[in-house]
Amino acid sequence: MSSVTIIVFVLLIILFSILVFFIAYFLISSVFKKKYGELSELELRIVDVKRRLETSKREVEIEIESFKKEETLKVKEELLNEKKIADDEIKKIKAELAIKEERIAKKEETLETKMERLEEKEIKNEKYKDRLAKKEKDLDEMIVNQEKELERISELTQDDARKIILEKLENELDHDKAVLIRDYEHNLDREKDRISKRIISTAIGKAAADYVVDSTISVIQLPSEEMKGRIIGREGRNIRAIEAATGVDLIIDDTPEAVVLSSFDGVRREVARIALEKLISDGRIHPTKIEEVVAKAQLEVEESVLDAAEQAILEVGIPTLPREVLKVFGRLKFRTSFGQNILQHSIEVAHIAAALAAEIGANVDVAKRAALLHDIGKAFSHEQEGSHALNGGEFLRKFSRESEIVINAVEAHHNEVEQLSIEAVLVQAADSISASRPGARRETLSNYLKRLEQLEEIANSHEGIESSYAIQAGRELRLIVHPDNIDDDKATILARDVAKDIEEKMQYPGQIKVTVIRETRAVEYAK
Repeated sequence: MSSVTIIVFVLLIILFSILVFFIAYFLISSVFKKKYGELSELELRIVDVKRRLETSKREVEIEIESFKKEETLKVKEELLNEKKIADDEIKKIKAELAIKEERIAKKEETLETKMERLEEKEIKNEKYKDRLAKKEKDLDEMIVNQEKELERISELTQDDARKIILEKLENELDHDKAVLIRDYEHNLDREKDRISKRIISTAIGKAAADYVVDSTISVIQLPSEEMKGRIIGREGRNIRAIEAATGVDLIIDDTPEAVVLSSFDGVRREVARIALEKLISDGRIHPTKIEEVVAKAQLEVEESVLDAAEQAILEVGIPTLPREVLKVFGRLKFRTSFGQNILQHSIEVAHIAAALAAEIGANVDVAKRAALLHDIGKAFSHEQEGSHALNGGEFLRKFSRESEIVINAVEAHHNEVEQLSIEAVLVQAADSISASRPGARRETLSNYLKRLEQLEEIANSHEGIESSYAIQAGRELRLIVHPDNIDDDKATILARDVAKDIEEKMQYPGQIKVTVIRETRAVEYAK
C-alpha cells in the first residue's frame, strides 16, 4: 500500500469521526430538550467521544509519520543500490576503455616501428641510388680517360678504341645487372612464396569439393547379347528412333553385353542413358515406346538439374537463385572441361575464392557468389556465339538480380574485360588454382607433346643453348649452355629471358621452372 492511499484512508477516518461527532451532538441536543435530566450523562459521553477522537487523531498522525520515515528509508536504500550498480557499470566501462586505449597505444607503437623501418629502407634506397649514380659517373670518367689514354699511347682509331671500351663496359654492366637481378629475384621470390603459399594452402585446405572426371561416352550393361538385336530393331528402326529422339550416337560393337552412348552434350547423353536403361528393363522396345520413355527421361533430367543446382548453392552457402538461373546452372553437372566436371569445379572455385577473400579481408559473400557462377556460360550450347565468360555475364544481367561486381567478376575471369574489384581477381586466381590442381584435368597425348615441343623450341631460339629438356610433365625446363659463350652472369639473364618468352608465347596452368646449367671441365693427361 502506497503512502497516498494510507493518508487518504486516515483522512476518511477523521472525517467519519467528525461526522459521528456532529450526529451525536444533534441527537444529544434534541434529546436534551426532552430529557433535561439526562444532560450530564450526554455531556460526559460527548467529552468521552472527543477524547477518543483526539486519541485516534494522534495515533493516526504517529502512524503517518512512521510510514513516511519507512518510505523515505526505502527510497534512500533503492537510490543507494542504483548508485552502486551505476558505479559498477562505470568501473567496468572505464576498465574496458583502459584496455582499448592500451591496444590502441600498442598499435600506434607498431605503426611507428613500421614507419621507422620504411624510412630506413627509403634511406638505404637513396644511398643505393647515390652509389649507382656515383658508379655511373665514375664509369663515364673512366671512359673519357681511357679514350684519351688510348689515343695517346696507341695508333688505334677512335672507333676501335671505343669498341674495346664498350666491350669492357658491357661485361661490367652485365655483371652488375646479373647481381641486381639475382638479389631482386631472391628477395621477391622469398617474400611472395612465403605469403602466397600460406594463403593458397589455407584456401585449398578449406575446399572440400568432390573431384569428378567425366568423359564423352557412357557404357550401358546389357542383360544378354540378344538385347543388342532388340535395341537395333528390324532394319535398324529402333536404334534410329533412339538416336533421333536423344541426339546421341549409339555404338553397338563386339563388346560383350554392352552398348556405348557417345555425345559431347552431357545432358543428352544422360537422357539417353536413363531412357535406354528403362527400355531394357521394360523389354518393350519400339519407336512409339522410345518417344514416350525419352520424354519421361527428359523430365527426370530436368528435375536432376534443379536438384544439382540447389545442392550446389546449399553446399557453398549462398542465398537461393532465380529458377531461370538454377535451370541453367544445374546443366553444368553434365558439362566437362578437359575432363573436369564443371559443376564440381565451380563449387571448388567458390570454396577457394571464399578462403582467399577471408585471408586478405575482401568481401567473402561476393567472392563466393561470383566464383560459383563464373562458368555458367559453359551451360549454353555451341550455337550461341561468344566466349563463355561474356555469355555468362550477359545471362546473369538479364535473368538475375546480381550486382555489377559479381557480373564483372564472371566476365573478367579470362581477362576479356577489365577487372573492377579485388573479388574479380580472387575469382580468376581461384579458377586457376582449381584447374591446375594435379589430377583435376586430363589432356590428350598430342596436346601434351605439343606443349613440350613448344617449350624446347622457345629455349633453342636463344643463343648459346647447347641442348634443352622439358621435364616434370612440362613443369620444368632445363637448359645446357656452352660455357665458352655463356658466363655465370649471362646464365642468370638467359634464364630470365627464356621465362619471359614462355609467359608471352604459351598458355599453361601453374608455373614452369627454368634452370640454366653451365659446366666447365678442365682435362689433362699425365704421361
